[in-house]
Amino acid sequence: MSEETQNTIAYIDGANLHKGVESENWKLDYRKFRSWVRQKFDVSEAFLFIGLMPKNASLYTSLQYAGYKLVFKEVVYDGDGKAKGNCDADLVLKAARDHFEDGVKSVVIVSSDGDYSSLVKFWLEKRVHCTIVSPAPIKRCSILLKRTGAPIVYLDEVKHKLGYRPK
Repeated sequence: MSEETQNTIAYIDGANLHKGVESENWKLDYRKFRSWVRQKFDVSEAFLFIGLMPKNASLYTSLQYAGYKLVFKEVVYDGDGKAKGNCDADLVLKAARDHFEDGVKSVVIVSSDGDYSSLVKFWLEKRVHCTIVSPAPIKRCSILLKRTGAPIVYLDEVKHKLGYRPK
């Protein structure tokens, strides 16, 4: 990828995004969100890491139609029957591969999870421009992400632009 055609890649922890905005009592309009990250950060590709559940097939179709590239993880169920599609390792591996194989130099990570702080530090060490978009407000975003020094945008500050409004 040449410097002239360099675009930003977004890596989105789907469960963290959904739970983060839901815990703040609002619903994200995923179409508006995709458009917002495209415009604000020049995101050319948005990889949404999400657990695969057949009952959500129509959701997956609408997300793809909105411009997301879905990366699925098989869902397992815990002892209480709660679905878990832990995508953290898949997101980190995809991000590392993109850097080493394609020379990605600008990224956005959408998560409030401190588990990604090592990835953010790695990107910064490799001189990859990195912005964190936190679904959780400033008080609930991981201190580990805050300590990386990467800029953080909090979705609650732009929910007036990105909130879902029924037609």
